[in-house]
Amino acid sequence: MTPVLQARGISRSYGQVQALAGADFDVEAGEVVALIGDNGAGKSTLVRILSGAESADTGEVLFEGNPVQLATPSDARRLGMETVFQDLALAPHLSPVQNMYLGREVRRPGPLGWFGFMDTRAMRAGSREAFDRLGAPVRNLTGPIGSMSGGQRQAVAVARAAAWAKKVIFLDEPTAALGVAQTQNVLNLVRRVSAEGIGVVFISHSMPHVMEVADRIQVLRRGRRVATFRQQDTSMEQLVAAMTGALQWEAH
Repeated sequence: MTPVLQARGISRSYGQVQALAGADFDVEAGEVVALIGDNGAGKSTLVRILSGAESADTGEVLFEGNPVQLATPSDARRLGMETVFQDLALAPHLSPVQNMYLGREVRRPGPLGWFGFMDTRAMRAGSREAFDRLGAPVRNLTGPIGSMSGGQRQAVAVARAAAWAKKVIFLDEPTAALGVAQTQNVLNLVRRVSAEGIGVVFISHSMPHVMEVADRIQVLRRGRRVATFRQQDTSMEQLVAAMTGALQWEAH
């Protein structure tokens, strides 16, 4: 099967610091791929490049088998790829509905729409459908999102990405700083998103979470992919060994 998204030989330097040194990566439709590695391994840099937030120095990105140029996040979004970064990129003073449609507002039909009036009823209905489809624990659609729990904010960010993504979602540390119940909600959201045929790239330092949701696990070390595992064929000990350099070969 042709991966929906593939990176080959991606390199990126910041002055004297080489964040990526010929990194490879791939994810298939409907698959959860965990991307793991120690701090400084290059995970976030690779995701920023694949989501159009940064450009690579060398290497190529293929989308459904065809080379693509991702110069901006808009390029990635046009291909059906969405990203949930660690800071969630939510506007805390806006409601879940307003955050869901931020930059994608629906105007009312007819002359009122020409004058900039928004179709709040349609946006509210679309938001509720997106939250319910993913089982997101969001009940209050009108209050400011800054007053909501960390789990609810995560759910809004993931549901927003899932509502607009058609092909791939990147989740950068989506369970960081969450409680047990909130974390489980996010992990359940990951499964539901992949069940809709969307490829999920799951970046996490939590090995139990990785083992719970991932179909495959790809390990970055010093800017390169050093191992690829099937979840059912590996253990946390093997993952740690690959991350630390104790495992020196690439496993498939």
